[in-house]
Amino acid sequence: MLDEAIKVLKPSSPEEVCAIVAEAGAAARHVEVVGGGTKRGLGGMDPVDAVLSTARLDRIVDYSPEELTLTAQAGVRIADLERLVAAKGQMLAFEPPRWTRLLSALGEPTLGGILAANLSGPRRIRAGAARDHFLGFEAVSGRGEAFKAGGRVVKNVTGYDLMKLMAGSWGTLAVLTEVTIKVMPAPRAEATLLLFGLADVRASEAMTAALNGPFEVSAAAHLPSFAARARPLKAEMPVTALRLEGFDTSVAARAEALYGALKGFGRIDELSGAHSAEFWGQIREVEAFAGDPRPLWRLSLPPASGWKGPHGLPGDALYDWGGGLAWLLTEEPAAKVRAVAAGLGGHALRLRGGEAFGPREGALGALQARVKAAFDPLGILNPGRMEGA
Repeated sequence: MLDEAIKVLKPSSPEEVCAIVAEAGAAARHVEVVGGGTKRGLGGMDPVDAVLSTARLDRIVDYSPEELTLTAQAGVRIADLERLVAAKGQMLAFEPPRWTRLLSALGEPTLGGILAANLSGPRRIRAGAARDHFLGFEAVSGRGEAFKAGGRVVKNVTGYDLMKLMAGSWGTLAVLTEVTIKVMPAPRAEATLLLFGLADVRASEAMTAALNGPFEVSAAAHLPSFAARARPLKAEMPVTALRLEGFDTSVAARAEALYGALKGFGRIDELSGAHSAEFWGQIREVEAFAGDPRPLWRLSLPPASGWKGPHGLPGDALYDWGGGLAWLLTEEPAAKVRAVAAGLGGHALRLRGGEAFGPREGALGALQARVKAAFDPLGILNPGRMEGA
């Protein structure tokens, strides 16, 4: 928890951001970079001398619905952007999560914060991650220098793909001041098929069959008994869910075909319209685990074998992304959780209950250190945030 006496700086222009970071570097001071502040409690960070908030960098720079692009300053709230594009029949296809209840956080997530953390919702398996919708940006490095990359077109092949580097850097490399993203047409209809009573392994087989078929599934999740008992389903047995989106007739036809392909897995029910949207909103926000006092882990794993991660660790799980994302409540030691995830070819991030990131190790750790030194040689921005214990 930060000392309330620490000064909060709220620049209203990229030039002011440059001045703040340059001054911090000259004085050997450390700065925490925040957007809406909703992920501040995630993991630990070394002591800082000031907080740099992007709250006043909140202007929509350009929105071209016909070009499927939107440019905004980093402090614009995700909720405001979603309302803006929804009015034009469009959406942020990577379905950015809030996690406010999950992390007991105040404030509203911002566009810059979501991209800096590379956070994506259930549609990731079809639409891609947040980084795949990140077309360009302007930012200020830890050297106090303004720079930019990418552009305002969907296809841009000039220069290095620094968007992939900034996405998931958690504000440790630069302060994003302006970003350009791709938007997509919103589906006219959606429906969700629900399968009941499947064990985790069997549910994985059902999700794999659906995702590998010609059904254009846009989300696939499995809720074991503990998660299924929570809202909105309050089911008495495990639930496996598969979402279809698009035009009404297409959704109906694909739902019928998917029903036929999966009938061997047992009972199937359907959610449609608002009920389907509410269900996936709850999955996106991991509402089943909100308020639980146990440490919470986010395991990124190979989808077909994702169930093996939680099965090697006592606790309660919820699976998204067709099994590629496993949410896990467990009291097991951090080293064991990270080792199990790594053994399956994945990695683990702890959202509650201790250090979020694992220690830098091996060639990847050395590369991460070199990248940090290139963008922020004095370690001014979010010091220690991604270095692990």
